[in-house]
Amino acid sequence: MKRVRHKRKELGFSLIEMMIAAVIFILLCGAAFALLSVAQQRYQTESQVLNSFQEARFGLDEIVRDVNGSGYPPLNQFSIGPTPPPETSYAITPVAWSSGYPNSPCQIGTGGGGSCVTPGDFDLIIERDVDPWRHDGVEWTRYQLQTPSNILSRSQTSKAGGGADPAGATQNSFVPYVQNVMNNDPTLSLSPTQLAQFKAAYPSMFPSGNPVPVFSYTCYTPYGPQPCVSAGSYNSPMNVTDIEITLIVMTPTKDAQTGQLRLIELHGRGHSLNPAQH
Repeated sequence: MKRVRHKRKELGFSLIEMMIAAVIFILLCGAAFALLSVAQQRYQTESQVLNSFQEARFGLDEIVRDVNGSGYPPLNQFSIGPTPPPETSYAITPVAWSSGYPNSPCQIGTGGGGSCVTPGDFDLIIERDVDPWRHDGVEWTRYQLQTPSNILSRSQTSKAGGGADPAGATQNSFVPYVQNVMNNDPTLSLSPTQLAQFKAAYPSMFPSGNPVPVFSYTCYTPYGPQPCVSAGSYNSPMNVTDIEITLIVMTPTKDAQTGQLRLIELHGRGHSLNPAQH
């Protein structure tokens, strides 16, 4: 007796099934690449913000250290003999000024007020011994926000005697220190559209569209520390005890996701060692 063999018919995927599988694969790949693109854009944006933050933080910390060491060493650190030490070896004041230094202190103002050319909202000169171990005398360290480049620049030179003007002595040695500092009037370098975007995104950074001082000063008075502009007869650079530093820094390139520039705001405060040698 013969055994009947049944052959099982083997079938493959139909064209429709292949098309459906291809569509699903394409959709999955598209979603994966979209997520990867978003992640790359976010990484680029956060890297830009981090770099700007680190540069601004470094600059802010250096300014605070300079302020903390200002006014040192005072004259009473030296043994006064028949021949007093040269004025370049000690700090007369924590904050040097122009004009009238060192015999005629000026009045610190804000928004263009006062009689000081420096110190001001965007200009500061610190008087201190940068490296006491070198015994090379006192230096003038200056910070100035320069526009329209929006660069906070730094200058340092040895203190000059004989009534030399600190502003003139430090004017020709500026080097860029922190870039894209937007404290001054942002209309100097931004289009109306960019300015409107900033005001909408950061309404508290530029109150009423006005510049934000990089340096704000507190003065010594017999009645306690007061903002220098309200300290009356004590409103002078030689009475500065504390300096509030505010840096508003813009990222160098646009946000990869939103297509807009971003801002960060940093604050620091320095306290002088020897305000008015009190």
